[in-house]
Amino acid sequence: MSTTSSAVLEHGTYREHSRLEVFVTRAIPAGALLLIATILSLLAANTPLSELYFSVRDAHLGGTLGPLDLDLSIGHWAADGLLAVFFFLAGLELKQEFVIGDLRSPAQAAVPVAAAFGGVALPAILYTVINLGGPDGAGGGWAIPAATDIAFAIAILALLGSSLPTALRTFLLTLAIVDDLIAITIIAIFYTSDLRLGFLALAIVPLAVFWLLTNKAEALFKKHYWTAWVLLLPLALITWVLFLNSGVHATIAGVVLAFLVPTRGISRYGKQHSLSHTLEHRLRPFSSAIAVPVFAFFSAGVAVGGISGLLDAWQSTVALGIIVGLVLGKIVGIVGTAFLMTRLTSARLDPSLKWPDLFGMAAVAGIGFTVSLLVSELSFTAGEPMYDWAKVGVLTASVLAAAVAALILVPRNAMYRRRQEASGSRPDEYDRGADWGADG
Repeated sequence: MSTTSSAVLEHGTYREHSRLEVFVTRAIPAGALLLIATILSLLAANTPLSELYFSVRDAHLGGTLGPLDLDLSIGHWAADGLLAVFFFLAGLELKQEFVIGDLRSPAQAAVPVAAAFGGVALPAILYTVINLGGPDGAGGGWAIPAATDIAFAIAILALLGSSLPTALRTFLLTLAIVDDLIAITIIAIFYTSDLRLGFLALAIVPLAVFWLLTNKAEALFKKHYWTAWVLLLPLALITWVLFLNSGVHATIAGVVLAFLVPTRGISRYGKQHSLSHTLEHRLRPFSSAIAVPVFAFFSAGVAVGGISGLLDAWQSTVALGIIVGLVLGKIVGIVGTAFLMTRLTSARLDPSLKWPDLFGMAAVAGIGFTVSLLVSELSFTAGEPMYDWAKVGVLTASVLAAAVAALILVPRNAMYRRRQEASGSRPDEYDRGADWGADG
């Protein structure tokens, strides 16, 4: 009897993925979907379809329900609603890393964690300095170049470096996760306006019930796929609505909910994936195939106004600050901080990592995209020039960062491959198609 029970629970921990779900959750396809959505949005915003595109993006859905305001444009539903799923998954990864992952060991995580802070601080400083003489209000975008897009970054690293040391991907994952935590904190603190504590106080109720269910009825959610939709989803939606009306950015609700989910399996049922891993496994396809691409489609669409419009945007201090911050600031901030850590403390890099590899990885971290686009929308008002300049800056910087990474990592990857072929050893590589957020 116990064997049957254990087998059911162990198998039920992960719902079987369809082939399509497996495809879209892998690093390279997920990045490709994001890229396709971005290209489509730019085409829609700069062709005769532009009027239709912007009218759909700016059309409002919803209304008021008593004291609750749910009247949002479709673009805001994508940014505040769908992106909350992305932040929920980011929160699950953060807690996993702090509880059972690399971040639980200060000695092991010291260099990438410090490098993440350096990779956030220097781009923000460079942006601020460049915009000292910029337009009024331009300085408000200082956090835009601070972010790293973990989906795009891992996809590019997987595409460029099938033979690079495994430790390089681990370093980037750790750095990007800490970067996410910093970005989440920045959004929660600096992009909260008209704080209404009453709604936050009310949110404690669904959060408490959510914690109680996920921590006391974990086996139920693993065994029966439908229970999460029936019990947890309504609580998550109520929490999201209350955060939306509290003045705190609604995506933070996803992070708070994620931190309440247990990250350790139930030992009495044998070898188990935790509920955190289970929910991540179930939600990753939706996030990769729908939530993030739809957000990108409605967020990245900016009318550049042809070559002259692009030139005007690139000459603005806003776009220039973002480009310099993401492309140069990330590399110098990450590598410089890592170098100082290894020289001034007892912390050391993994023996398989070389400094040229770290430069290439730091260039990959300059792909800001998803979170940078979100912070752009929070920093500036739609319709004003700085709003469009910021998005042009994010898109341009992400392309340049990927190009710089390719210039460094493609030759390095070829060198490692030649060495492996010459020695006849099995390549020390990570799975190019691995799910960048799952546990494998």
